[in-house]
Amino acid sequence: MPMQTCMNAQLMCIFGTSPSQLMPTPKTTMTNNKLAANVMDFVPMTNILPFGACITPTNPQVAAATAAALGVLTPQPCIPVTTAPWTPGSLTVMVDNALALNNTSVLMCQWGGVISIVDPGQTNHMIA
Repeated sequence: MPMQTCMNAQLMCIFGTSPSQLMPTPKTTMTNNKLAANVMDFVPMTNILPFGACITPTNPQVAAATAAALGVLTPQPCIPVTTAPWTPGSLTVMVDNALALNNTSVLMCQWGGVISIVDPGQTNHMIA
C-alpha cells in the first residue's frame, strides 16, 4: 500500500543531477507529526525545489549552452517547470480539499522530466 507523503519527502527528477525535497504549502493536516502534502503541492521553487543541474536538451538553457560548447552536453542549473498537479494522488484520502499525495504519484516537468517520490518523509501512515 502506498505511503502518505509529507514535508521533506525526497524527490528525484530523471533529468536532475541531485535529489530535492518537497515543501508542502501550509495546511491543517499532519501525518506522523509532519505537514501532509496533497496533489496541489506542485508549484516550482515553492513546493518543488531544484534538482541540482538539468541535463535534458529539451530545456532551452541546456540546449543553448550545449550549442555554445559545440555539441558537448552542458548541464545548466535546474529550475523546475511544473504546471499541473501530481498524478494520480490518493483515491480515498483528502488533505485540505485535494487528493492526498502518496509515494506512487509522479509530477511532470515541462522539459520532459518525470519527478518521483523516492522517500515519502514518513513510514507510519499508509493510504490508498
